[in-house]
Amino acid sequence: MKDATLTRQARELQDALGEFIRVYQFRDRDRICCHDVSVTQCYALDVLLRRGLATLNELATELCLDKSTASRVVATLERKGYVARSTHPRDRRAVLLTATATGKRLVERILGGLVEEKKQILAEFPEDVRELAAELIQRLTTASRGRTMCATPVGKVASTN
Repeated sequence: MKDATLTRQARELQDALGEFIRVYQFRDRDRICCHDVSVTQCYALDVLLRRGLATLNELATELCLDKSTASRVVATLERKGYVARSTHPRDRRAVLLTATATGKRLVERILGGLVEEKKQILAEFPEDVRELAAELIQRLTTASRGRTMCATPVGKVASTN
């Protein structure tokens, strides 16, 4: 009986996550594009802010993009003044990418609205549920990342090797 309940709960979670991801992606596309960047460009800026510095290969890996696509994303962000390039200190062929102050302000503005939305939803739940909500999603992300083999953990500091 206990196994049947767990299976039902897991199925309900899978169904809810699938629907959530579909809706969330479209919602983000509409909201983020109003700020002069695409969803992918916003994700790239967010990665650079979390890492501080990243090579193009590191950024492409974390975004699960091929290098040429990541390069186009970065070129657009650089043209808009949201990303800066510098020479890698140990590999003159590589460049290091970083978000500019303007890029940081843009991401903070976008995320600020998203965080306020989450605060309103979380306020409806008890403290213990709120604490566990992020942990559950982080564990699901880790499990999914392990299956995709393309993204490094968010927040990992870029190497300078």
